[in-house]
Order: sequence, then C-alpha cells, then structure tokens
Amino acid sequence: MTRSFAGEVALAPAVAPVPAGRAAAVWLLVCALAVAAMVIVGGATRLTHSGLSIVEWQPLVGTIPPLSDGDWQVLFDKYQQTPEYRLVNHAMSLGEFKGIFWWEYFHRLLGRTIGIVFVVPLLWFWWRGHIDARLGWKLAGVFALGGLQGALGWYMVASGLVDEPRVSHLRLTAHLGLAFLILGVMLWIAFDLLYPERTARRTGRLARFAGAIAGLVFLQVLAGGLVAGIRAGKAYNTFPLMNGHLVPPETLVLEPWWRNFFNNMTTVQLDHRLLAWLLLALVAWLWWRVRASDASARARIAAHLLLGLLVAQFVLGVATLLAAVPVGLGTAHQGVATLVFAAALFTRHALRTPR
Repeated sequence: MTRSFAGEVALAPAVAPVPAGRAAAVWLLVCALAVAAMVIVGGATRLTHSGLSIVEWQPLVGTIPPLSDGDWQVLFDKYQQTPEYRLVNHAMSLGEFKGIFWWEYFHRLLGRTIGIVFVVPLLWFWWRGHIDARLGWKLAGVFALGGLQGALGWYMVASGLVDEPRVSHLRLTAHLGLAFLILGVMLWIAFDLLYPERTARRTGRLARFAGAIAGLVFLQVLAGGLVAGIRAGKAYNTFPLMNGHLVPPETLVLEPWWRNFFNNMTTVQLDHRLLAWLLLALVAWLWWRVRASDASARARIAAHLLLGLLVAQFVLGVATLLAAVPVGLGTAHQGVATLVFAAALFTRHALRTPR
C-alpha cells in the first residue's frame, strides 16, 4: 500500500516490472546454456560412434522419429549402405542400430529446438520494440551463424558417408569451433545487456591480457577438436611424459612439416598438452594480477571462477587421457570446456567495464 500526493490510498504493484534488457539477457543466457548442452550431446554422439547413423539431412521431416518397425527398417537399410556399416559395423543388429540412432537424433532435435527457442522470443522482443537496430543486427548475425552451423554439421556428416567410415577431422573441428563462436557471441551480448557501461570504455593491460586468454581458450578448443577427430586421445596415455618422451620422435614425421599440426596424432596431442600448460600458467598469473589490482568485485569473482574451472578442466583432461577417453569422462571434458570459455569471456568483460 502507498499513499498518493492527494492523500488517497493506492495499491502498489506486487512485482516490479523486469527491464527489457535484463529479460533479453536471460533469454540469451538460456540459449547459451542450450548451445552448451548441444556441445555436450555432440561429444557423446561422437564418442558412442553414433554420428553417421542418420544418412540424410531433413530439417523438417527429420523431426519425426521412426514410429513403426517399417520405419526403423528403412533407416537401417540406408545405414547399411554406408562405409561405417560395411567396414566397421557389418555385424550390427537392428536393436544395436537403434542405440546409436537415438544419440544422433537427439543431437539434431536439440539443434532444431535451439532454433525455436532463439527465434520465437526474438520476434516477440522485436514486436514489442525492445530491440534497437544495433542489437537487432547483432542478433540477426547470431541467427545466421546458427543456420550456418546446421549446414556445416551436415557437411561434416557427409564426409563420412562416401569412402571413409569416419567424418573429416577438419570439418569436425570447424563444427565445434563454430558452436563455441555462437556460444561466445550469445554470452557477450548477454553480458552487455546485464552490465551496461555507464562511462566510456577503458581497455587496460589486464583487460587485453584477459582477452588474449579467452582467445587462447578458443584455440585450445580447436586443438581438442583435432584430438577428437583423429582419436589422438587413444594414444600416449601417460602423463606428464608421452610414453617416456617430452617430445616424441614421431612429432614431425609427415611431409611437408605443417601437415603434422593437423594430421599427425602425436603432434596434435602434444599441441593440446602444451596449450593446457600454457593456459594454466597464464590464468594463474592473471588471477594474481587481478587480486593485486583495484579491479571490481565482479572481476575478482570472475578471475576466481576462471582459475577454479581451468584447474578442474586440467585434472579432468589428464584423467580422460589416462583412461583412454571413456564416454563419460570425454563428454564431461568437452562440457567443462564450455564453462571455461564462458568464464574467460566473463573475466574479459568484467575487466573492460569500469567500476
């Protein structure tokens, strides 16, 4: 209850209205969480060797799962024409096929769901006039990236349906990298909406350093995609040395030399290890510098979060390697990578915004 200027009693609203910017930020954070879930399901799909179970790209019709024994048999017959079935799974039964089908089906279904969760609120915000031109163009760009991701996903799958019973590791890495790019753009826009700058931007040394770390985390994600794509985690399952070597003798056996960084199992895993050590050192240094500075409380919390998540990811990565990449650990490792990337971006944003 409140009393008006004229002395009359008026009813106060029970709940204060939510600012449009904050509502849009929450929506984008939900979308980002869905993208992270997509990355996790994608990792499980890859580790269970399920990604080639659906041999057609049908964005609309493919939403409907098989509803009868006849539908299942049609899909299984199509799968039997693939190199993976002929060369690897030729003894697979229909029941076993169903097990790998559902992973790929839910992976694609989640992608379609993300599209709906993104587009419907976007249209609502636009209709209500809560999105200005600048933000509208940014969100349109995110939508375009999502469409590109769907096409790139099929381009990746198609590479495993011709001759080789596995997808191109370069296309897989591009698909993973684009997912993290979409995740990063969504998070950054959400951070801008949640923490609008009230003064001119200041980009100091710590902020630039944090930005470089975020870029390095993204590079590490790409390196992890190459490790996953050529199954390099199945080799050199020792730590900290690689089968007794700091730098294995097989590191530069391919010609020309640059091919080793994309196609050599030894080099790809070595790069992933070296980047992990480098990130651990740099993030620890950033954490110490933020603590010693006059950074905001939000920046300090972000730095704590980043260091803690990176240490957890490092330990999880070592455990995954020593166990030769079981499905559970491998999926968790990919999932925590999304958290580390989010924390790196949050730290960069917190250091950019003045106190």
